[in-house]
Amino acid sequence: MYKELIINDPGFETRVALMEDGVLTELHVERQGECDLVGNIYKARVLRVLPGMQAAFVDIGLKQAAFIYVDDVVAGFPPDANSPGPVFEEEEEEEPAAEAVDLEDEENGDADGRPPRRRRRRAPIEDLLREGQEILVQVAKSPIGNKGARVTGRVTLPGRLLVLMPTTGHIGVSRRIEDNAERTRVKEALQEARTDPYGYIVRTVAEGADPERLGQEVRFLSRLWNRVQSRYWQAGAPSLLHKELSATLKACRDLFTQEVDRLVIDSYQGYREILDFVEAYMPGLADSVEFYDKAEPIFDSYHLEVEISRLAKKKVWLKSGGYIVIEDTEALVSIDVNTGRYVGKGDLSETILKTNLEAVKEIAYQLRLRDLGGIIVIDFIDMERLEDREKVYQTVVNALKRDRSTTNVCPMSEMGLIEMTRKRTRENIMRMISETCPYCEGEGRVLSKKSICHDIYRDILRHARDMDSRRLALKVHPDVARFLLEEENTNVLWLEKRIDMEILIQANHGLHLETYDIAEIAVE
Repeated sequence: MYKELIINDPGFETRVALMEDGVLTELHVERQGECDLVGNIYKARVLRVLPGMQAAFVDIGLKQAAFIYVDDVVAGFPPDANSPGPVFEEEEEEEPAAEAVDLEDEENGDADGRPPRRRRRRAPIEDLLREGQEILVQVAKSPIGNKGARVTGRVTLPGRLLVLMPTTGHIGVSRRIEDNAERTRVKEALQEARTDPYGYIVRTVAEGADPERLGQEVRFLSRLWNRVQSRYWQAGAPSLLHKELSATLKACRDLFTQEVDRLVIDSYQGYREILDFVEAYMPGLADSVEFYDKAEPIFDSYHLEVEISRLAKKKVWLKSGGYIVIEDTEALVSIDVNTGRYVGKGDLSETILKTNLEAVKEIAYQLRLRDLGGIIVIDFIDMERLEDREKVYQTVVNALKRDRSTTNVCPMSEMGLIEMTRKRTRENIMRMISETCPYCEGEGRVLSKKSICHDIYRDILRHARDMDSRRLALKVHPDVARFLLEEENTNVLWLEKRIDMEILIQANHGLHLETYDIAEIAVE
């Protein structure tokens, strides 16, 4: 399979697309001022303890208070400033063998290498936390909708090859490393390399890594953790102690592996940053990094804009003529399978089975592409034969094996429903690029004003080189005009400088929110 990472970084947002055999399979978007918070480490202040829910609200400096469950509180962590040694969680049973632990790495859906959960003797939260107390936490799930961030005291620091876990002494190896001899080798090399009794997870990309590289990463992660601890004792609460990598470098760390044939980016500054990162951590991949400097926008060149424009569509057609309908609600995601225009050539049961099996492949693809998570209910077309229902269920399980997010699938019910969960740590792509529609009072969705502005920027960049005038007239909906003149003013000024043209923004009440018109102003 031919894999490519395509990165578009024009300055106002970063978009990372993973393509497999020319097909868009993952899309990650990071905008200025809207960076993903997962992995960030904060010094927080406890606002309110909720014994009835065995949880607490904490202030990490955001508009919404963050939420922490009792299972995510680590007693006595971080250690006292005078004794910065590790504070390991007390366990009720022996440390399980690495092979038996359900380790999650970047290929199993947890990019930050969340440590394995184990049964512990747990004190009630009112004995662990009190109002006004200062604690160290890490964001495990970004704010989603009206919900604040979920945080944990079980801190992890991911590197290229390893994940440092300062609250446990456990060493685990990714299950994706299947060779037992290699598992033993990397584990023994890591045990020799570590200078502190911290825990680690060996990530999949560490397969075949020599002991020297493992040792270098151990030392790097230890220095990083020492800096976090030092900042904790110096800073007030709430404070940001450690910020995760940018979308570009995170893609390098988590997605750019030996299986990826090349990485292409259209920002020269980003290109230099990636080269520095690659040469430091994975020099063997440096030749696979390319700078895109053609006139045609990079996502246009790879036909990605059309694919992205379809992400907000509820109905997805299948090649046979059937279709699926994806409804993203507050409680869950529902997916309905329909035969549509497909009538088949054999008996009805064969037509239904073929449609359901074709839908499985598309559903697995859409879940990954749209980054849909939480509870997901799939309503397949009713099948009378038990063997058909079992075949569809097994096909779903197999199709989800390529998904990097953790999934759990229940067998199909007699009503033709499959219930499943998919790990969710951030807003899905559809919610990120759209907002509640003002025309239908929330019953549907339209592109957000920021997304419309970014589409306008791309359109202007696409056509500016063919224009002779030095001035442009941009007609937009009044709400978009106001947004351009106020919140997007910096980007508009940047764009004018980039194309060496003046942009005159004109409000037009007759235009739909998503509609705009770009025209040259003739030179008199």
